[in-house]
Order: sequence, then C-alpha cells, then structure tokens
Amino acid sequence: MSRTTAYTGSFSQKWADFNALVKTRLSATVVFSSVMAYMIAVNGSLVVLNIIVLAIGGFFVTAAANVLNEVLERDFDKLMKRTSDRPLASGRMDISNAVLLAGLMSLVGITFLALFNPATSLLGTIALVSYAFMYTPMKRYNSSAVTVGAIAGALPTLIGCVAAEGKVTWLGLTLFGIQFLWQYTHFWSIAWLGFEDYHKAGYKFIPEENGKASKNIGIQALIFALLLIPIAAIPFYLGETGVVSMIVVMILSIVFSYFAWNFYQKFDRKSALRLMFSSFFYIPLVLIIYFFDKL
Repeated sequence: MSRTTAYTGSFSQKWADFNALVKTRLSATVVFSSVMAYMIAVNGSLVVLNIIVLAIGGFFVTAAANVLNEVLERDFDKLMKRTSDRPLASGRMDISNAVLLAGLMSLVGITFLALFNPATSLLGTIALVSYAFMYTPMKRYNSSAVTVGAIAGALPTLIGCVAAEGKVTWLGLTLFGIQFLWQYTHFWSIAWLGFEDYHKAGYKFIPEENGKASKNIGIQALIFALLLIPIAAIPFYLGETGVVSMIVVMILSIVFSYFAWNFYQKFDRKSALRLMFSSFFYIPLVLIIYFFDKL
C-alpha cells in the first residue's frame, strides 16, 4: 500500500468516526428544525447571515451534546449491536480527545447563539445540559428519561423562535409543543424496534412486561399523536399562519395518528417501522408548510 493510499484511508476513517461521534445527520435535522422555526417566527425580511449564525450555533451545541452522550455511554454502546462500532465504544478514538472536542464545540455553539440574545444562548445551554447530563444517565433507571429527552429535543424550535423574536412567545411555545409531543410517538416506535438491544445493555427507560416492551408505549404513541391534531390549529389562531396550513397540517397529523393507531393495534415490527418512517417526515413537513403559508 502506498503512503498516499494509507493516508487517504486513515483520513476517511477519521472523518467517518467524526461524523459518527457528532451524529452529523441527527445534528443536521436539529439545525433544520431550529432554522425553520426562526424563519416562521421572524418579522420582516430574512437575513441570510442570521440564518448561518443560528445554523452554526445550533449544530455545534447539538454536536457537543451528542459527543458527551457517547462519552458517557461508551461502555454500554459496546453491548449493543447498532452502537458497538462507534468510535469511542470500539476504542478507535481517545476519550480525552472527545471530551475536549465537546468542550470546544459547546463553547463555540453557545457563543454563536449569544449573538442573538441572552435567552437564546441560555436555552441552548439548557438543551445541552439536559440531554447530556440528565437524559443520558436517566435512561438506565426509568421511563421518565423520555420526557427529559423530549424536552431537550424540542428546544431547538423554541431556540429558533427566541432568536427571531427576542423572547418566549406563544408561537415559540406552540412549535415547541408540536415537536415535544411528536417525540414521544417517534421515540416509542424506535424503542420498540431496538428493545432487545436496549434491554441487553441494561437500559430501563422502556416499560416492559414479561421481558418484552409494554403495550403502554403503543397507547402513549397514539395519544401523543392525536394531541398533535388540535395543536396544529394554534398558529392560525395566533394569526401567524393561514387557514391552508392549518388544514394541511391537521390532515398530516391525522395520517400520522393513523400510523400510531396501526402500531397500537398490531404492535409488530412492520407497524413500528411504518410509524418510525412516517415520523421522519412529519416535523420537516409541518415546519415547511407553516413557513410557506406564512409567506
């Protein structure tokens, strides 16, 4: 093997490990929801520089939280098939380097968010701390971790609105509420599919009965999906969006609730997969619909 080939191979592996460590795709979806919320909430013309600053700040804060999550869970990641090859779990990356990277990224991310206003940086800090140091350890004890994780996961939309409006408003709380409720349905489908892996690693945040995932998660997935239907109308009544987006988002929520109902009724792999994949599309579509209707 030539020196050039060896260098390229080494760089490719390190780049892949970096993406796995910061969970680039997950971080990008978080940034998307924050930026879309900002564009929905902002009054007047959009400033591209502001969007870039928010995206950079949001990405670094999210990435830092993900790195800290993997640092704290590295020994448990080794026990699960889907996570055993992560850079820290496999030993390809040094823990001290990962902690240093998380520290630098959190500093950069919070600083960028602070360029908008103090409230934005405060919410970013709360999201990071609650995800890394509350949700992550709580997963090993009980299902209350899911609520903490849902709060942390929904904060990006509130952060985007606060960056645009300078304070917490009803619009920001509504978008936060939509993403908060959605996360229960989204997460329970993933939890059902990965139950054996989680159970093997000693995680106890998924309710179980007789060594299997409890059907209570199916009920919860359905209830939280149904709650999305009336909440979809709130931006219209706040005067932030039009009647078209209200109707379309409510229909979208009904369809999403159908997949949750199907999961509750059948409680099998096929219904869980359908619910999971439908959840991937729900939040992006809702935010895009609200944004274009506001335009």
